[in-house]
Amino acid sequence: MMLNKVVIVGLGLIGGSFASALKAAGAVNHIVGCARSAETLKLGLEMGVIDEAQPDIAEAVKGADLVLLAAPIGLTEMLLKKMQPGLDGKTVVTDAGSVKGNVIAAAKNVFGCVPDWFVPGHPIAGSEQSGVAASNPDLYKNHKVILTPTATSAPHAVALVSKAWQAVGADVLTMDVERHDEVLAATSHLPHLLAFSLVDTLAKEDENLEIFRYAAGGFRDFTRIASSDASMWHDIFVANKAAISTTLDRFEQGLATLREAVESEDSETMLGVMTRAKVARDHFTTMLAKRAYSKANEIESNQMTESNIVFTASPGGSVTGAIRVSGDKSISHRSIMLGALANGVTEVQGFLEGEDALATLQAFRDMGVVIEGPTQGDVKIFGVGLHGLQAPPGPLYVGNSGTSMRLLSGLLAAQAFDSELTGDESLSKRPMGRVANPLREMGASIETCEDGTPPIKIQGGQGLKAMQYKMPMASAQVKSCVLLAGLYADGETSVIEPAPTRDHTERMLRGFGYSVTTDGDRASLTGGGSLQATNIDVPADISSAAFFLVAASIIPGADLTLKHVGINPTRTGVINILKLMGADITLENASEAGGEPVADIHVRYAPLKGINIPQDQVPLAIDEFPALFVAAACAEGQTVLTGAEELRVKESDRIQVMADGLKVLGVDIQPTDDGAIIGGCEQGKAAFAGGHVESHGDHRIAMAFVVASLRASAEITIGNCANVATSFPNFVELATQVGINVSSSATRAG
Repeated sequence: MMLNKVVIVGLGLIGGSFASALKAAGAVNHIVGCARSAETLKLGLEMGVIDEAQPDIAEAVKGADLVLLAAPIGLTEMLLKKMQPGLDGKTVVTDAGSVKGNVIAAAKNVFGCVPDWFVPGHPIAGSEQSGVAASNPDLYKNHKVILTPTATSAPHAVALVSKAWQAVGADVLTMDVERHDEVLAATSHLPHLLAFSLVDTLAKEDENLEIFRYAAGGFRDFTRIASSDASMWHDIFVANKAAISTTLDRFEQGLATLREAVESEDSETMLGVMTRAKVARDHFTTMLAKRAYSKANEIESNQMTESNIVFTASPGGSVTGAIRVSGDKSISHRSIMLGALANGVTEVQGFLEGEDALATLQAFRDMGVVIEGPTQGDVKIFGVGLHGLQAPPGPLYVGNSGTSMRLLSGLLAAQAFDSELTGDESLSKRPMGRVANPLREMGASIETCEDGTPPIKIQGGQGLKAMQYKMPMASAQVKSCVLLAGLYADGETSVIEPAPTRDHTERMLRGFGYSVTTDGDRASLTGGGSLQATNIDVPADISSAAFFLVAASIIPGADLTLKHVGINPTRTGVINILKLMGADITLENASEAGGEPVADIHVRYAPLKGINIPQDQVPLAIDEFPALFVAAACAEGQTVLTGAEELRVKESDRIQVMADGLKVLGVDIQPTDDGAIIGGCEQGKAAFAGGHVESHGDHRIAMAFVVASLRASAEITIGNCANVATSFPNFVELATQVGINVSSSATRAG
């Protein structure tokens, strides 16, 4: 964009930096500076920050494309009155004040309404230095600017202000006025208020002066903002006094709780405060780096640019050595859930520090459970008992984790408080009626979208009644959801499966001392009991191991050992299917960890042959089919999959997405409603051509196509791989360690 004339009213750090940045970007022809001080205007001209100095604000704004009001917020109404005679309705005016309610009120007082050419704004940037001499053309690069347009703001005016800030490198966001002032009261105004107060308190007595001499980095970092312009912050505190007072009340309550905990040596309360604070601060850091696993808050929705992670996998790799893959995701989820509901302290080893499991952990922190860690897979959970959860401060966001949402639905359906479960764009398209419907039959009050998708809103205080539920589909998540709700129900709750599914919930409930009976296809428990804390050793995840099982099975010369893998019989479908195809897989060092069978899995290359996959094995390998599709394409002959319609409602439609990708790579595949017919290839030949495939944000699709590169004739690139972190954070590292040629890179996506 090119602006002909821009006027800066208030030539300090904010206004001077905006002017300098517009000039550096080549986005303006002429800049006029307007300030009360002749010395300020003179310095601005000498530095080249402005092209013209004009002390008369009404004259300055005549014929301008854009005016930035960057003076102290207490002067807003007076300056708007002074510029009014020079405005013709075509000039767009914005401001840089940090309290928008005050600015809106000033505009109404002067003009009788908020004019359509006025767009309130607030750049989130600053410096300890002040004045035009501190002007910095890079001040706004990669910083946020929040616009708070009103209902009367003209679209062209909003667009012009937005483009001007974008021209100087800022990320432009929009918020409503009230929300802006609430957020800034908490994140900016209160910290400044506390810093001023702390330094003033410590400086009042002579003996405290030694504190400043020997102050460590923490004190210096926190109190740095107390050197800010006192007059400016006085005006801000007055202008936003209502929101600041509300935030200060909450802070004082929290401080009183912490003080009482310190005085009484209440370790659990202190740890709760500090662990929640650490996680929140770490999450804030990742948000600044645009790496957040959790949903950016409403300020940033549909505004923040994201990185598109691309995997590049080249042929010629090998698969040898011994590795231990990440901890089992299903068991990691359940260890947090049951540990939180148990009486006592549960210690977990081998916890999967992926985004899905972390979403579950954070949900329970939000419900008042004290959780230490995770630190290198170790987690300590201070259980609150079945009835000790507290109402969360807002919706529980679980990212891309269907397991979190479905299992939490069962637990939350029985709580005394209202709750809401939300997820990312992908999870928000997945069916939740399959858990909502049986929970409603038990007496829960649950709302979803009309098509049964998230968010899930649950009304608290509903007594649940036990039921016998015959599942219409084989789903461990649905089974677990109903059983967890059954913990709170009056009587015996039973779930009958149409086919066997993973039984981690039943096993872990028993590990926590809760009686669960199984009889063929039926699992049952009686509500009203309690869980007792225990220690859990999470085995390596067979779903993660599956990619390496297939990799070692398809490339000549492969010899790989996967250490301490969970071989729960409800999860070993991938091993059974590969063996039926001719794979050379043996189990070694079998043992048991926390009620779960584990073993080292030794796999060596062997020629594979196509098969008709037995339908009774499909539920036992439902998450591993993306990798198995790759194995089938490398097998001699045809492989037929049926009875796998569940694949169409995973993180993506895995049948269609795998079919689309394999076709790009030259594989003969025909998708069907409940599976696929996959043509294989002759042994010793490349099974795949090179090319670019899309994972559609599905982590298992992305990893499967990396494995395919071992038998490809050319490079394969895979788009939208960021969600690999949800289930397998160190996949690329381990793949490279065993000899697969894969790398990861980020491209910008607007």
